[in-house]
Amino acid sequence: MIHLEPIIFIVATLACLSVVYGKVKRIPYPIFLVLAGLIIGFIPGLPTVRLDPEMIFLIFLPPLLYRAAWNTSWRDFKASITPISRLAIGLVFFTTIAVAAVAHYYIPGMDWPLAFVLGAIVSPPDAVSATSIIRGMGLNKRIVTILEGESLVNDASALVAYRYAVAAIVSSSFVIWKAGLQFLWISVMGLFTGFILGYILCLILKRIHNNATVEGILSLLTPFIVYPVAERFGLSGVLAAVAAGLVTSWRSSEVFSYLGRTQSNAVWDMMGFILNGVIFILIGLQLSDSIDAFKEFTLSKTIQYGLLISAAAIIIRLLFIAPAIFFPQLLGSKIHREEGVFNWKNSIILSWSGMRGVVSLATAMALPSTLNDGSVFPHRETILIITFVVILVTLVGQGLTLPLLIKLLGIKPDNNDDEEKKLRLLVNSSALNYIDDRISGKAFNSQAIEQVRKLYELRVSWLKGDDFRETLSGNQALSGNDNFLEQVINVQLAVTDFKRQLLIKLYRDGSFSAQNIRILEKEIDLDESRLRTQL
Repeated sequence: MIHLEPIIFIVATLACLSVVYGKVKRIPYPIFLVLAGLIIGFIPGLPTVRLDPEMIFLIFLPPLLYRAAWNTSWRDFKASITPISRLAIGLVFFTTIAVAAVAHYYIPGMDWPLAFVLGAIVSPPDAVSATSIIRGMGLNKRIVTILEGESLVNDASALVAYRYAVAAIVSSSFVIWKAGLQFLWISVMGLFTGFILGYILCLILKRIHNNATVEGILSLLTPFIVYPVAERFGLSGVLAAVAAGLVTSWRSSEVFSYLGRTQSNAVWDMMGFILNGVIFILIGLQLSDSIDAFKEFTLSKTIQYGLLISAAAIIIRLLFIAPAIFFPQLLGSKIHREEGVFNWKNSIILSWSGMRGVVSLATAMALPSTLNDGSVFPHRETILIITFVVILVTLVGQGLTLPLLIKLLGIKPDNNDDEEKKLRLLVNSSALNYIDDRISGKAFNSQAIEQVRKLYELRVSWLKGDDFRETLSGNQALSGNDNFLEQVINVQLAVTDFKRQLLIKLYRDGSFSAQNIRILEKEIDLDESRLRTQL
């Protein structure tokens, strides 16, 4: 029997907290939810929430990773693949080994296999946490892409290290060269599976281009299909979901109808809000539950161990990234060296942005209770508490201090508004030229064309900052065309289609940021929806 009370309780709590946050907005939203969940967890008499780790891996992780990949520009991701790979693979394994060494030598009873389990659990920064916190801080767009790309890909590295470390404890067997080969196999084939399934989805969407409901359903089902299919064949479901998200995002302007894209975005926004909110509240709730069940070391001592591991994880990331200040070739590609991305300020920000979250929580909760011989899994509760401390220190501590650090370093935000204005001016000026050069020769009412031209002249003048003056007499008589309004709308729709094709070209060329192109694409979709309802 499915118990809905805890689920209803969490969603209702999320709704209430969102109202409260709307009046506060002084701290990042994920941090607010974690702290709120932590406080709520200690209130007696409230429903007990038991978190099934498989639920996170199957219900929460695939859609969150898929949507995060969807919101990531494939062109930017590809341009930053070198630093993303080195952080997502090299830094994860380096952190796993270094944290394992610290845990082995400083935590009593923590033998090497257990230490490697803990290292693998706390090694990957979280995609949800990174995206939620760094967005809107005005960071260099290359740094944002690296952080988001790293947090999307590193889960596969961490999960491989985690599974082998747990297997070494449970079955007392571990062969390092086999682990290395399997990592390559499941990663490469996981990416391949995701790309293939994502491409197949695009082909299907292109054939049902005008059925918005089916488009939305397929979009929502994709991560829940891709992830288990890849896992069923022993491949990385994480990388498969990421690859599918990148492919469908790249082709979305071509394969989705305007209405399908509008409806899908609205549903995904709500779904992402709920999933993100629930998972962050659960982090706080699960900490209080684990503390109640803790029976190993004293709680204060375990918290000290957690702070030690948190410090180790933060310092290890700094030591891994710091050399890139003096030797950019160690981390960045040619484009990053040319743009001076890895200067000392950006490197510090990159080092301080290793927030842990949902993946660390899920892997810690997924630790088995017993070994193959039936004995209790050693130090399971200690690892859980330490993991929660690391999540709180990195997510809350680093997340809260990141804006202050940006301010202290004097990092000037990238002026995204200027680029957006340039993009709007280019699109509207091109639309005006399109009206003069191509629309005028088509079978549209000349006065309808003139009405639309005046609209775009006004937009261009406003974007240029000019003082627009009406050149035509307001009393100029209109022709006796009963379908004049329909003609005006059809002209606008033709121009709208031209603007959409122009945005696709600009997106492919990488002339403007994907974020600004998505903003204008959304506005064009809404314009078309409004216009078609009037026909």
